Amino acid sequence: MTAHISAYFKFSNNLNHLPFTQFWMLRAYLTKCAMLDLAANELKERHLSATRTVNNLKDRLKHTRLSLLDTDIAGYARSQGKTPVSFGPTDLVCCRTLQGHTGKVYSLDWTSERNRIVSASQDGRLIVWNALTRQKVHAVKLPCAWVMTCAFSPTGQSVACGGLDSVCSIINLNSPTEKDGNLPVSRILSGHKGYVSSCQYIPDEDTHLITGSGDQTCVLWDITTGLKASVFGGEFQSGHSADVLSISINGSNSRMFASGSCDATARLWDTRVASRAVRTFHGHEGDVSSVKFFPDGNRFGTGGDDGTCRLFDIRTGHQLQVYCQQHSDNDIPPVTSIAFSISGRLLFAGYTNGDCYVWDTLLAKVVLNLGSLQDSHDSRISCLGLSADGSALCTGSWDTNLKIWAFGGHRR
Repeated sequence: MTAHISAYFKFSNNLNHLPFTQFWMLRAYLTKCAMLDLAANELKERHLSATRTVNNLKDRLKHTRLSLLDTDIAGYARSQGKTPVSFGPTDLVCCRTLQGHTGKVYSLDWTSERNRIVSASQDGRLIVWNALTRQKVHAVKLPCAWVMTCAFSPTGQSVACGGLDSVCSIINLNSPTEKDGNLPVSRILSGHKGYVSSCQYIPDEDTHLITGSGDQTCVLWDITTGLKASVFGGEFQSGHSADVLSISINGSNSRMFASGSCDATARLWDTRVASRAVRTFHGHEGDVSSVKFFPDGNRFGTGGDDGTCRLFDIRTGHQLQVYCQQHSDNDIPPVTSIAFSISGRLLFAGYTNGDCYVWDTLLAKVVLNLGSLQDSHDSRISCLGLSADGSALCTGSWDTNLKIWAFGGHRR
């Protein structure tokens, strides 16, 4: 723009060298350019001012929110004389290792009964396991090797998966195999503009599921038709402003689900109101990589890249507790996946350094680290999940293995 203005003055000093009409056309053009330059600078200043105002409001909101929280769950529990859970190495032991994947395990899910697990790996395969015998019931080669998520349908008759191909594939486990012995994809749910990071079936329905995506949206799908029933976020201002990494459907009210995102927030959605999030939950200082509803449905937990797990109340929107283990080097590993015990007294959290903490949710204390046990994983814990009856925990890792941990003396 400076060059345009310089040219203006240059030509203004040499009026005799330009025809009259051309001079006035050029002068009008350069004047317009100078005005646009001033307008652009003004817009830039207004944008910077608005950014400063928004940041100040965020800080004020954060301080106000913290001032309203006179205590947390752990503080109240201690004031009531509560004692930590007694939990030793023999209370949760590795009883089986599931070996068969040749790539990093990214996702796993249990059936509604306790005896089958589906896992997805960077080797491009889904494996359905018999959790009691270690037997591979199905090994499905996928069209896209970069699979990131998998989920069983409520009846256990089909599985869903998605990844970098930006679609969610449905595989009917009862379908006849193809000539190569592989199970075919029975339905492709296409419509996301980014990778599919997470998927979960609506409880008690094999016909609907919800996906989260790198395109910043979540989608409710009608599997029967293969069409979108609702889209959550995207063009709507109350939606996520970065990739959605995780979703969790409320087991007590299947119309509600939570999502975690790279925008450092978790959001609560109602499938009947797709245009806006019901609530937005702040607190994390990095990507929210995992969300999971608390057993009573009134709260949900999150795990993030800031190395913390957090518990939020969906009714008040308040943060109830932070779960963070201090390390001597102040290098806190990111959380990759979380799950609650049946009662909610225990929170299981997997970390990028191979640790898997068992937290006492009431007192915010680590009562066991599975990563310190002899049979622990050799690499990053990428996913974990509790069996439907609460009797076993399964962990998946970048060491290509899954491990099943059985509860010993008691379950909580």
